[in-house]
Amino acid sequence: METINWRDFKDVLIANPQLTLQFQYDHNKWVDASYHITEIKRTLINSVDCGGVLNAWTEVVVQLWEPQTQQEERAMEVNKALSIIQLVEKSLPLNPDAVVKVEFGISTYDTRQLLPKGFTIEGNNLIVDLRPDSVTCKAIERGGSCGTTSTGEECCAPPAQSKPKVQLINLASPAAACTPGSGCY
Repeated sequence: METINWRDFKDVLIANPQLTLQFQYDHNKWVDASYHITEIKRTLINSVDCGGVLNAWTEVVVQLWEPQTQQEERAMEVNKALSIIQLVEKSLPLNPDAVVKVEFGISTYDTRQLLPKGFTIEGNNLIVDLRPDSVTCKAIERGGSCGTTSTGEECCAPPAQSKPKVQLINLASPAAACTPGSGCY
């Protein structure tokens, strides 16, 4: 799934300040209108994949909290979300190219980080369509394969180092041996 970066996410919000901000996390399942944006995280990821390759990227995680009891009849306006973002960015610089994730969970939906798939405007609502992230093999992302190849090589194993070929000479051979009086040293 294509990811949305922080710059593009913010640009959509900035373009629609008077709309009501809604989050849909599954078919006909919505984050309750009483949600709060409780924090925005800058997450620096540093990892080494199964092939020994170092990877690094940044994520911006917008955390939503849904109170036990409904406190609002209507979700927050985009303007309110932008004021929270502005407050956060005064203290915490956020990478405009960072991948955006939205963290959400309730008693009937385990907490997880979801990817914004896209935005829809319906009436006075700006709807952020959230979808689960998936795990991938970075070897495939680099154009390799995952698992064992037809030649028996593992995609995740470090590349085989070619060893120099050495020609062996049989020193015990009578033709190569020196004999007394032959003039060899």
